[in-house]
Amino acid sequence: MVEDKELKRHITYLKMASEWSSNSCCKRKKVGALIVKGNMIISDGYNGTPSGFPNDCEDMNGDTQWYVLHAEANAITKLAKSTQDSNGSTLYLTLSPCRDCSKLIIQSGIKRVIYKEEYRDLDGLKILKEAGVSLLKLDYGGN
Repeated sequence: MVEDKELKRHITYLKMASEWSSNSCCKRKKVGALIVKGNMIISDGYNGTPSGFPNDCEDMNGDTQWYVLHAEANAITKLAKSTQDSNGSTLYLTLSPCRDCSKLIIQSGIKRVIYKEEYRDLDGLKILKEAGVSLLKLDYGGN
């Protein structure tokens, strides 16, 4: 059971992830991520193209370009370039992770994923659960 104070903190971080998602240039879906350890944000990310690429996430048909990075992948790779350690941290996401990002989450030592909405493919959540990562869907009713 999540205590009121802890729930309020989770909602605050999810709201921050949602706000961070507004930095995305993607049209179909804007996703934000925060990695938190010891009540401190140690990384953040949003979905978009790699550095140096045009900020066009979708092709002429409206499909996502194959090279677009997901929010959690951006946050994890940003963290890898820092002096911070993700072991035991919590990942806050506006959208639950896909299969590929779930593998990155497991390998990076993140122990809890809190998300607002579910991605269409739930295989990412299944592998996280199998790996012992704590999952919490938290729809707080806001953006």
